[in-house]
Amino acid sequence: MKYVIDTSVAFKWAIAEIDSDKAISLRDDFRNGIHQLHSPDLFPTEIANSLLVAERRGRIQPGDWPIFFNDVMQYCPTLHPAIPNLARAYEIAALIKASIYDSLYVAVAESESCEFVTADDKLIRKAQPLFPFVIPIASLP
Repeated sequence: MKYVIDTSVAFKWAIAEIDSDKAISLRDDFRNGIHQLHSPDLFPTEIANSLLVAERRGRIQPGDWPIFFNDVMQYCPTLHPAIPNLARAYEIAALIKASIYDSLYVAVAESESCEFVTADDKLIRKAQPLFPFVIPIASLP
């Protein structure tokens, strides 16, 4: 199976949260060649920022950022250039009243004809009525 994932899913690979088990299972299936994972090329920047915020909030120890970042990036999804998808991301953002960043993941999933897996409940509520291929990580086995 082919999926687009966002950083809310990959973050769960590093930091124990609700549905981390499902995210880790998805990553392991990717590692074992069962699934393909895709993301826009802003994925590394977004995961880096998410881990920085986790460090600032005391969820990871100061100085451990590189360890967590390298662990996540070891299983980096196939990255798709943002620029060719920005016009469509803008259209999606306008339709669902979301950010270009979030809409870029939707645009990549649309162009790849696959599901977009996220743990972002707000994005799911906005996108799923028009883009039923946006699914919550919680819905995975």
